[in-house]
Amino acid sequence: MKIIHSGTQPSKAGPAEYFTGTVRIDSPFSGTEPARVGGAIVTFEPGARTAWHTHPLGQTLIITQGRGWIQKEGGPREEINQGDIVWIPEGVKHWHGATSQTAMTHIAINESLNGSPVEWLEKVTDEQYQK
Repeated sequence: MKIIHSGTQPSKAGPAEYFTGTVRIDSPFSGTEPARVGGAIVTFEPGARTAWHTHPLGQTLIITQGRGWIQKEGGPREEINQGDIVWIPEGVKHWHGATSQTAMTHIAINESLNGSPVEWLEKVTDEQYQK
């Protein structure tokens, strides 16, 4: 058994190559092999978002605070709010983040395949974000 106590891991900035705007990543967690599950608590300040990306085995988002947006390629931008749970199937190209006016925090849970939980793609443009 492993307990990760609150406040014992430093917050990290979301890497600029994968995020636009101010993003904080807290308490990343992962299972020990053969487990493949991992995740983190991610906070997006207003206007902040991920780049387009996919997950080889899907992703679950649990919105814990605020209001955000999510969009899959070819679909409309959709609003997500505190208490919402989002399942993104494997291989679906998408992005998610805060709205332009409000921050949003979610717990992201995903599984790794061949050692990787995500494939990062191009950044979401301001035009795509505002649509």
